[in-house]
Amino acid sequence: MGLELADIFRQYAPAYRQKYAARLLPSHHRAMRAIERCRTEALGGQVFACPACGEVRYSYHSCRNRSCPKCQHQQTQDWLEVQQGLLLPVPYFLLTFTLPSELRQFASHNQKLFYNLLFRASAQAAQQLARDPRFVGAQIGMVGVLHTWTRNLFYHPHVHYLAPGGGVGSDGLSWLPARKDFFLPVKALSKLFRAAFQRALRKSALYTEIPSKVWRREWVVHCKGVGNGQAALKYLAPYIHRVAISNRRLLSIDHRSSIETSQLTFQYRPSDTTQLKTCTLSVEHFIQRFLQHVLPRGFVKVRYFGFFAATLRSRLAALQKSILPQTQPPTEQTEQPATTQTTSWQDNMLCPKCGLIMLFQRILCPPSCRSP
Repeated sequence: MGLELADIFRQYAPAYRQKYAARLLPSHHRAMRAIERCRTEALGGQVFACPACGEVRYSYHSCRNRSCPKCQHQQTQDWLEVQQGLLLPVPYFLLTFTLPSELRQFASHNQKLFYNLLFRASAQAAQQLARDPRFVGAQIGMVGVLHTWTRNLFYHPHVHYLAPGGGVGSDGLSWLPARKDFFLPVKALSKLFRAAFQRALRKSALYTEIPSKVWRREWVVHCKGVGNGQAALKYLAPYIHRVAISNRRLLSIDHRSSIETSQLTFQYRPSDTTQLKTCTLSVEHFIQRFLQHVLPRGFVKVRYFGFFAATLRSRLAALQKSILPQTQPPTEQTEQPATTQTTSWQDNMLCPKCGLIMLFQRILCPPSCRSP
């Protein structure tokens, strides 16, 4: 088994917590503690034994923390399947709104405030511009996903929106399509985004601390066509439950006398090239980079706007049916034989020595552990 984030935290988290005890956020404490204990005896589990050779295996519980790189794969697949069922048979666009670099330090220390404003201001700007008859002239729908990291773990908060190319008319049912190769003008969208964010931030005590030049510069907004939306959904899905770095990207660690001098090397692929690169940081610096992407407890990083809102899902289903005849003939679906999936944690654990199914023996339940 290769190097894992849990290995790093188990060895160096105590020193990190001691050094930064005065300013470590509660969400960081929880994430570190959960990752350290994930799939260990500390969380309890089950014992299995092979009836043939007597081999014994332990299956420990997962921490289920959303910052743990080992616990989120199935949730990602489940989310993707649900979203694919909500797609409309129209061209889609991907909108990206990015916070200026001057605001990132403020955002890192006031995450809930700035992330909420990022969602609110960007969605408001897009919906306002889309109502203009020159562009869509209707209510649009968007699925927004917060993303805070670059591939080498730098702090870069931005939000992606996947939006169908068109909107719902005033009657709530008629579909008004946008142009196939154009959705919203990004220069106008950038100005509206900046103005909406400034208005909202004025209500906060932090507003007086923001450099005035932030409100004079252009804010980065991108908009591009993404076909039928399937590929864009697959691009966004890993960000829903994935953390800033996966275990497979961790290459090596050079243990030295302290957390400041020990070195960790990981790989990443820059967005502008296909070639893998490596980055070597002190373990202390690496932990700092990782923790700045841990979200506040209970923060919702996926949000739905317009006709994608949860309260309008019945309308969305009707909209899918009404658009389909206008765009393409319905395809016949052949009925697939039902498959049975076993989800019980007691089933299908095979003996690594003889290959037989191992039998459940007992539950491990240390003090304060959760049930399976």
